[in-house]
Amino acid sequence: MTAPADPGAGPAGVGIGWRPEIAGFVAGLPGLRFVEVVAEAVAPHGPPPAGLAELVERGVTVVPHGVRLSLGGAEPVDAARVAHLARVADLVRAPLVSEHIAFVRAGGLEAGHLLPLPRSREAVAAVVANVRRARAELPVPLALEPIAALFDWPDDELDEADFLTEILDATDATLLLDVANVHANARNRGADPLDLLDRLPLERVSYVHVAGGAEQGGFYHDTHTDPVPPEVFDLIRELCARHRPPALLLERDGHWPPASTLRAELDAIAAVSGYPVVT
Repeated sequence: MTAPADPGAGPAGVGIGWRPEIAGFVAGLPGLRFVEVVAEAVAPHGPPPAGLAELVERGVTVVPHGVRLSLGGAEPVDAARVAHLARVADLVRAPLVSEHIAFVRAGGLEAGHLLPLPRSREAVAAVVANVRRARAELPVPLALEPIAALFDWPDDELDEADFLTEILDATDATLLLDVANVHANARNRGADPLDLLDRLPLERVSYVHVAGGAEQGGFYHDTHTDPVPPEVFDLIRELCARHRPPALLLERDGHWPPASTLRAELDAIAAVSGYPVVT
């Protein structure tokens, strides 16, 4: 087994998801400590995109975030996709990479979405096997992100906290905790999000996602295109009260608001967590 990953080796402070549409805005943030880039959006050969390369040269930490490894699939993880993620990590001098506890393909078909796993021990075994395969080829540690899900499988054997903890313990991976996903899942299940926070190994958190969402059709959807709601800010406070403030990253993937709105959200995240502002 590979050596346990060190959560302290990851990013720090407040960051934002790097997207080409807001590259100029991100470049102008004087106190920015880190960004996250979708790994599949970076070509594995040649230099990183211009705006991203400039951040690397500035000393801003860049974390590649994978969306296509399908770590929860029954099939072995695709070696070419792992190699791509490893190459991007090298290009941006990343201290770690991250991916989702989900599956995106089966039987040669691509879903185009992150799909939830049944919380069964068979699923735990599949994730563990694929994470170990991936970690063996990656040059840096791997953080795992639980996803937002609109449904639970009927044959679940474990609750979310036990499911995640078993995977983390068996792989020595760290945790990318998305507080927006915690809020969404609790809202859609009629559960208390603090119950999950109280049972997760928070000492394993490498960094945290913060994002907005919206109610639609009786469900809360983790859209990444809406403002961060008060309930998510409340979860940041609760998380920081339970463990040292982790690195926090604002995710936005469309319906771009004015720069002043993005600055206000970043400053609000900093204020809640006690970090210096980045704007």
